[in-house]
Amino acid sequence: QVQRVESGGGLVQPGGSLRLSCAASAFTLDPYGIAWFRQVPGKDREGVSCITRTDGSVFYADSVKGRFTTSRDNAENTVYLQMNSLKPDDTAVYYCAAVGPLSCFGVKAGPDVNSWGQGTQVTVSS
Repeated sequence: QVQRVESGGGLVQPGGSLRLSCAASAFTLDPYGIAWFRQVPGKDREGVSCITRTDGSVFYADSVKGRFTTSRDNAENTVYLQMNSLKPDDTAVYYCAAVGPLSCFGVKAGPDVNSWGQGTQVTVSS
């Protein structure tokens, strides 16, 4: 069973930055991609970005383009989400997950999502 652990969340002022990490446990099933999602209570989980394992192609939701950057370290089985110019609307619990091509290309949770992390809270507030 692959487990993913997110870290790096916290409280930041509007305009600030945070970097989230998603680390997989030792046994990795080499998923097609690793995606970031976020969720606010009472709302559906929203896709943020996805990076493919093979060539490192990255796909972003329109709401974060130009502000967020996703990168990977395959040797460390870790994916990062660098978040800049944060806004109060970015406040959410952020999750990473192993995904297949459908969820990755569409940056949307589909039937090929597995191995969710436990989430990390990001709060953007002054």
